[in-house]
Amino acid sequence: MFTGIIEQLGVVSNLEKEDGNLHITVDSPLASELKIDQSLAHNGVCLTVVSKTDTSYTVTAIDETLQKSNIGHLQINDLVNLERAMKIGDRLDGHIVQGHVDQTAVCTKAEDLNGSWKYTFTYDVTPKNITIEKGSITVNGVSLTVVDSGVNSFSVAIIPYTFEHTNFKTFKEGTVVNLEFDMIGKYIQKLSALN
Repeated sequence: MFTGIIEQLGVVSNLEKEDGNLHITVDSPLASELKIDQSLAHNGVCLTVVSKTDTSYTVTAIDETLQKSNIGHLQINDLVNLERAMKIGDRLDGHIVQGHVDQTAVCTKAEDLNGSWKYTFTYDVTPKNITIEKGSITVNGVSLTVVDSGVNSFSVAIIPYTFEHTNFKTFKEGTVVNLEFDMIGKYIQKLSALN
C-alpha cells in the first residue's frame, strides 16, 4: 500500500526487453536504501526491485503491466515518480493507494495559472471507472483532488511543490499518464450498481 506522496524522482537509465517483459533500470538516491524484493511505486505502478547498486536499481514489468499503464512508454532519461510502500503507523498524508493502476489517461490541457498549474485529462469510460468531484485520484502515483469531474474527463490543480518534485513538470498535451481511481469511489459505484 502507498499514500500517493512522492518521495523522489528517478531517471530511467536503461530499458531491456526480454520476451514479454521490460526490465527498467532507474537511477535514484533511494537505491542505496532499497532491498531486493522490495515494492516501489513507479508513476503509481507497484513494481518489485530485482537487482540494485548504490546508485540504481532494476524492476521488471510484465505484459499485463505494460498493457494497462504508461510504463511501456518510458524512454531513457524519462523522470519517474517514486514512492516506497507505507509503513504501518505512519501518517497517511495522501490517500490509500494500492499501486495497481486501473488505466491510462491523456493530458488534454496543461495550464500555468501564475502560481499553480491545472491539468485536464481524458480517459476511456468503458472500464466503468469514474471520478468524483472533490474525491481522490492518483495520477502517475500522485495523490490529488479531482476538480471539474466529467463523464470521461477531470482536472487536478498542482501547487508549486508538487510541480517541482514530480514529473508533472514534464506533462504537456498528449502525455499519457497512469490512473488509479479512489477505492472509496469504486466501492460507492459498485454499491450503486447493486441497487
